[in-house]
Amino acid sequence: MFLSLCLFIPGLIDYFSGESQNFYLFKIAGFSFIAAIPVWLLSRKAHSFSNRDVFLVTVFSWVLASIFGSFPFYFSGYFPSYPDALFEAVSGVTTTGATILTDIESLPKSILLWRAFLQWIGGLGIVVFTIALLPLLGVSGEKLFNLEFPGPSSEKMTPRIQETAKILLGFYVGFTFVEFLLLSYSMTFFNAICHAFTTMPTGGFSTFNSSINDQSVYVKAVILLFMIIGGTNFVLHFRALRGGFRSYIRDREFLYYVGLIAIISSMILLISYITSNGSGILDTIFQVVAILTSTGYTATDYELWSPYVKQFMLFGLMFVGAMGGSTSGGMKLIRVVAIFKYARMELKRALHPKAIIPIRIGSKVIEDEVIRKTLGFFLFYIMFFFFASLSFSAMGIDMESSFGAAASGMGNIGPSLGQFGPTDTYLGLPLAGKFIMMFCMFLGRLEIFAVLVLFTKTYWRT
Repeated sequence: MFLSLCLFIPGLIDYFSGESQNFYLFKIAGFSFIAAIPVWLLSRKAHSFSNRDVFLVTVFSWVLASIFGSFPFYFSGYFPSYPDALFEAVSGVTTTGATILTDIESLPKSILLWRAFLQWIGGLGIVVFTIALLPLLGVSGEKLFNLEFPGPSSEKMTPRIQETAKILLGFYVGFTFVEFLLLSYSMTFFNAICHAFTTMPTGGFSTFNSSINDQSVYVKAVILLFMIIGGTNFVLHFRALRGGFRSYIRDREFLYYVGLIAIISSMILLISYITSNGSGILDTIFQVVAILTSTGYTATDYELWSPYVKQFMLFGLMFVGAMGGSTSGGMKLIRVVAIFKYARMELKRALHPKAIIPIRIGSKVIEDEVIRKTLGFFLFYIMFFFFASLSFSAMGIDMESSFGAAASGMGNIGPSLGQFGPTDTYLGLPLAGKFIMMFCMFLGRLEIFAVLVLFTKTYWRT
């Protein structure tokens, strides 16, 4: 219902701009709103949902949002087929940033705004709105919050999940508005709001064919700042609001986050200086942050970089992701750190089998249960990455492009390597490949377990 109401905004833009006179956006919005009323009325009669119901509601809310979001694309006539329109919608809702469009600037403003808005909703917005609305159906918001924001860095901001939702919403809307104001200084009103909508969810849909490549230094710097903000744990933003800027410095994961950006950027810039081949300082840092935070923007064609070791570094970042509790995709940095610390602990135990060696991140001891879940997540993540890679390769796609597309889909990034690089699109991906890519997007966005549990016999027998 919420999405159908929001569709009236691009519908009004479409009408008053004179881009279309067939009112198809209003028709879709009206039909969807009416169709959602019976579902809403029936759901209000449910007094409580179990944990298994929450899994189902979570996954299907994302699927239905993608299906509904695809209708404006398909009926606009700018997409070759419905699967292509669905691919674009799934990419938007999961904040992946992969596109099949070859000429974005030819699209009407209503469609461009809808693309951007899908990513904004698909980021933290849809999480907050769902947390706020599900208690009306008798569902504990905390159950859903744990599904959307799992990981070792999960922590509460307030005792009540609804209060937490309001705080998250405030930060999300506030950061979006501030970025819009800063971008509007150097961009048109429309482009500023579209890029603000797609930066905070670390999505990356742009209104330009060249993404951010041809924009001013000022625009790149502003978007770079808000990509870093979007990739930061929102709980940490709240702590910084109460405790000052030092809260960032005292957080070990944030230091890992900033340190990784600095190290990878410095290594790429050093190699570029030695080989006299590469991009400028700002463009290099921008691209590193864009991939680490899973934001699909591109500020340079990194496929032209040589030697190839620099692309390999970017490929590695596709798996890492930014901080836990952020809107970014990937494994999340805190999980990667926990896995490395676990590996180091096992090496120490090989020398001292009877030693009790706790795994610490900063001053916090990571519980064994968290480590088990992290290792399980890592195993499934790598397994589905190779499954997607081999599937793409079996369709005749070269290995570089196959591995890049799989990493991009699982990490909710967008542009990848080879024929799906920063200046290319996914239009040429075979139909089966597009559905595999969409499945990877959902897996990455919903942290794998929320999706896979629906495919187990135990779930349906319970």
